[in-house]
Amino acid sequence: MTTVAFFNNKGGVGKTSLVYHLAWMYAQLGVTVIAADLDPQANLTIMFVDEEEIDDLWSSTQPRKTVYGALKPQLDGTGDVNIPETHEADTDLYLVPGDLKLSVAEDEFSSQWPSCLDGKMRAFRVISAFGRMLHMARKAVGAQLVLVDVGPNLGAINRAALIAADYVVVPLAPDLYSLQGLRNLGPTLRDWRKDWSQRLEKANTTDELNELKLPSGQMTPIGYVVQQHAVRLDRPVKAYARWTDAIPAEYRTAILSQHDARGTRLVEEDTHCLGLLKNYRSLMPYAQDARKPMFLLKPADGAVGGHMNAVKGCHQDYRNLACAIAERVDVRCPQRD
Repeated sequence: MTTVAFFNNKGGVGKTSLVYHLAWMYAQLGVTVIAADLDPQANLTIMFVDEEEIDDLWSSTQPRKTVYGALKPQLDGTGDVNIPETHEADTDLYLVPGDLKLSVAEDEFSSQWPSCLDGKMRAFRVISAFGRMLHMARKAVGAQLVLVDVGPNLGAINRAALIAADYVVVPLAPDLYSLQGLRNLGPTLRDWRKDWSQRLEKANTTDELNELKLPSGQMTPIGYVVQQHAVRLDRPVKAYARWTDAIPAEYRTAILSQHDARGTRLVEEDTHCLGLLKNYRSLMPYAQDARKPMFLLKPADGAVGGHMNAVKGCHQDYRNLACAIAERVDVRCPQRD
């Protein structure tokens, strides 16, 4: 199983929409994929399912059919994590639904983190819960790829979620705040990776802990995606270009710890840039109403005239991006050719 987390300390960069559209694109390319909503805001789940289904997922009936429901026995101390419910959104496409109640687990993930250094079994069970849960979901549906959406913060829930990830993609917008997010994100990922490695060394001394099949916590950064603003020649776009030009060096310095930061200033030529996505804002309302990705819109959904040209362009952009990520994580896309 290959697990890719999409993470930025800065919110509002289109991270959830990116995960949603990539999940659909991978299914189109013949890859069985799970979109895992580990963000307590659960926006990815809201994109996938309608209100009636969400009401059922978040009902008071126990266990809830969400990531929180799968995690609850571990949080309560009554058992280990359950196999999470998977919502089949389409052929080869599954969702592990998120839950607003997941936010109540923040304190537990925080308090158990230092206890791992004491070799406590419960601490390792809690901190590794997301990784083991996603492994069970992958086995249940035969998925090759798991895409993980997390919240825009550096808290304990996200730390546990990132430990479950093999790779990390950083979504960006061309603005000062995304660059500051990079500056926060790089050192944090390095600290989390180092700290989890120390805890794994403690776990390796105990046969019982070894049997947990703890995630490796690689969190290897494989690149960034820039959500572009509309291309115009007026002053606002020139201002965006200023921040866009700063991304390659900032990524090298903050994320890769390459302090000389030498390389191209053009994101289009930067080997760490996985893709640049145009602003398809005009398509999003149609996609939301049709409950489908923008690149699968049809005239019957309201996408007529110039909108259909935008749909085709959107499809090509996401296809190129999905293939670029697949190459970095060694996942084969059967329908690529």
